[in-house]
Amino acid sequence: MIEFVTAGIAALLLFYLFFLTGILKGLNSLIGESFKTRGNSLPEDYISIIIPFRNESKKILKSLESIEKQDYPRDKFEVIYVNDFSDDDSLEILGKAEKAKNIKILSVPEEYSKYQHKKRAIRFGIENSHGSIIVTTDADCLHGVNWLRTLIGQFDSETGFVSGPVEFLEESTLFNRMQRLEFAGLVLTGAGLIGINEPIICNAANIAYRKKAFNEVSGFSYKHSLASGDDELLMQKIRKETNYKIKFCMDKGAVVKTSSNGSLNQFYQQRKRWASKGLFYSNHLLILKLIMIFLFYLSFPVQLILGIFYDPIFLFWMLVCFVIKAMMEYMILRTGSNILFNKSILKPFIPAEILHIPYILIAGISGSLGNYIWKERKIKR
Repeated sequence: MIEFVTAGIAALLLFYLFFLTGILKGLNSLIGESFKTRGNSLPEDYISIIIPFRNESKKILKSLESIEKQDYPRDKFEVIYVNDFSDDDSLEILGKAEKAKNIKILSVPEEYSKYQHKKRAIRFGIENSHGSIIVTTDADCLHGVNWLRTLIGQFDSETGFVSGPVEFLEESTLFNRMQRLEFAGLVLTGAGLIGINEPIICNAANIAYRKKAFNEVSGFSYKHSLASGDDELLMQKIRKETNYKIKFCMDKGAVVKTSSNGSLNQFYQQRKRWASKGLFYSNHLLILKLIMIFLFYLSFPVQLILGIFYDPIFLFWMLVCFVIKAMMEYMILRTGSNILFNKSILKPFIPAEILHIPYILIAGISGSLGNYIWKERKIKR
């Protein structure tokens, strides 16, 4: 019994170690490549920035301000804000604000792809855009003046999709600091996987792709009832169904900043939404890998129970697994933070690492059920 269980635990640990080693390798590859591509000339393509919004009255003007400050030729890009049925005064506030001529506002028609929510807003914006490169971000985000220039500078004729870094704004609370670290870990995981040509996750708050690539894969044609999926599912389709390259912009100038969740419930609903997409990945081997990672995390409470009630050797194994996990994840966070984020982001590492285990288990299980609250909407799958 003990030998059989410990062999299973060891196998899961080796798999997770292999997974993390790949991410670290990918990050180092991206860092080396970033020095070669830095300062690249901008493509000739016209750019369309699509910004869907719903109930963002408190943040929409700050978004507009950061977009208008972009150090990019005004005649080379347009900005399309798309109202996704806001029931506050977001649309009115944005409409009354002074705007540059290259900024316009649209509202999604009522019967237009009714249950696709954010995806329909982006698709409506794309259908009314003039750019050959689409950039999407969120209306609660802030952008540095070099954001667009840095992100678009990644494109060449062979590139179809570019993922950019996103960071939570810094606040004084421990909850915020732990969210910043955990979110940075997700961003760096996505970056590292792109670095080894296995793109899995990205964030729609900072992505860009060729409209031609979007059309080649039939856009958001997968699982119409799935409210999310305008980012990583699209990236995976472009990777699988086209010959375009997928890139990550490993440059601090491309970082987009947004606010962390104000409450534990908001955090839970957000992570539940993100986790809900995993079952819809078209790559069955990828789904199997995610299941293996979940089983590795599940092994921690199993080892704790077995260690208390069956044999203390399992407590030793649990400690070994935790130490190896923590060491590898710290190396990944430190490597990526040196390039994209402030090193102070690592301060709450130990408590965040401990809470990481129940968080992954809860988010994974609840996300598979598919129901969550998003932008004051109750989303059912």
